[in-house]
Amino acid sequence: MNIEIIHAPTDSKPFLVIYKPKGLASAPLVESDTENALAQAIEKFPEICGVHGKKEIEYGLLHRLDTATDGLIVIATSQECYDFLTEEQREGRFIKYYSALCDILPDNPNALGGFPPDTPMSSLRAQSAKQSITATSYFRPYGEGRKEVRPVTEQSGKAALAKLGKPKLYTTEITIEKQDETTALAECRIREGYRHQVRCHLAWAGYPVKGDILYNSNYRKNDSDIKKAENLLFSATKISFEYPRGDLNSYDRKDTWT
Repeated sequence: MNIEIIHAPTDSKPFLVIYKPKGLASAPLVESDTENALAQAIEKFPEICGVHGKKEIEYGLLHRLDTATDGLIVIATSQECYDFLTEEQREGRFIKYYSALCDILPDNPNALGGFPPDTPMSSLRAQSAKQSITATSYFRPYGEGRKEVRPVTEQSGKAALAKLGKPKLYTTEITIEKQDETTALAECRIREGYRHQVRCHLAWAGYPVKGDILYNSNYRKNDSDIKKAENLLFSATKISFEYPRGDLNSYDRKDTWT
């Protein structure tokens, strides 16, 4: 599993845009770990190691993707670029787009448990394609080993509100591009992300991603189903941001299923 270079760093644009395939981790857990996208990027562009990031072993990595998700990642190759784009993320000007092929399961939140009683699109589910939905919530860790997350709203119980990971609202803008009786194609956009945000918001809305063993109630969490995560039909297909100020950079790359 090898990364693909979408944009190589230059003097005027000291950042790298890569495509990460499914099944490859975004970053190392320990310094000796080389089976990840960042390590492959460093092998090609060692100047990444001159950047001090949020974590010492992540250098100029600006964001991650889940191992089961393919798509675009941005890595800064200069400290000035890293600091600038980190501030852009904080200010909501670093925009990420995702495509998802989803099952239509109105009862998905109830079947999984732990979701707020208010759903972002229950009143819209019967409408035609091209409908737009905005899902906004806080998030909390959930489940055995805290491997999952759940949205939290003012309608959540006191116990859920007490377990907030961060007292910060996160928004996913969802457009249903097309759908039939059982399946929908969703295009999603976020400005700042929380772990599993888009997948969880889609699940909350009753549109869980096909192949998602964490957030799709069609799957049962046992050994025989874990391999289905390799077929998660969810991709980070586009990214856009300014660098330097006033110069909009936009990159896209879609996998074969999209």
